[in-house]
Amino acid sequence: MARQKGLIKLDGTIGGITFYKSQDGYLAREKGGVDGDRIANDPNFQRTRENGAEFGAAGKAGRMLRTAFRNVLASSADNRMVGRLTAEMVKVIQADVTNTRGQRNVIDGEAELLTGFDFNIKGKLRNTLYAPYTNSIDRVSGALEVVIPSFVPANMIAAPGGATHFKIESAGSEIDFENETFSTETSETSIIALDGTATAAITLTNTITANSTHPLFLVLGLEFFQEVNGQMYSLKNGMFNCLNLVNVNGV
Repeated sequence: MARQKGLIKLDGTIGGITFYKSQDGYLAREKGGVDGDRIANDPNFQRTRENGAEFGAAGKAGRMLRTAFRNVLASSADNRMVGRLTAEMVKVIQADVTNTRGQRNVIDGEAELLTGFDFNIKGKLRNTLYAPYTNSIDRVSGALEVVIPSFVPANMIAAPGGATHFKIESAGSEIDFENETFSTETSETSIIALDGTATAAITLTNTITANSTHPLFLVLGLEFFQEVNGQMYSLKNGMFNCLNLVNVNGV
């Protein structure tokens, strides 16, 4: 793989060299690889087909999770989040000890391995919120909850430069990966000043289907704002907002 230089950037294939644009800039590589029909049918590529099937399943499951949390993800995800999440979903699928290679899936895997995943690598929850909190998932009642005792924002939040206010948000979701359906509820605080005034105790409860038989996911995050002439503006388009998958309860 080579990096394109010069004023004119190419996109396409010329003389066996493929030119393309990626997140790392304009690149070029030699066209090659094994014929697709051979990969699909040659017994020597059985492992390749199995790996491909599971990678595809991981991508599909990651898309379902992102869709379920779309409302809170809109301002709290970095530009490489999709790839990072897919890689973690592959680990979940590989933990399936029930099915054979190529047939392993998220439902029979270990969804709990996703616990602690930060959707924004530039704004990690553990480096942002230092106030202690607890979280819980009650499968029987369907309550997915985060409880944060009173704290002083100026002391317990590492806010990015320019931020004057913040809000804390949470969301809980049950996801049926097999039928590609989900149920999600979100909750949030009001916008709070980043000063020395102690907050009230905070409880964010998200209620989904009681006695659900699907994997349950709970996220917690912060969104930062800057006040200008009495108006609140999202700080730097959410570059430093954080969102973390704080709890996962599989089936």
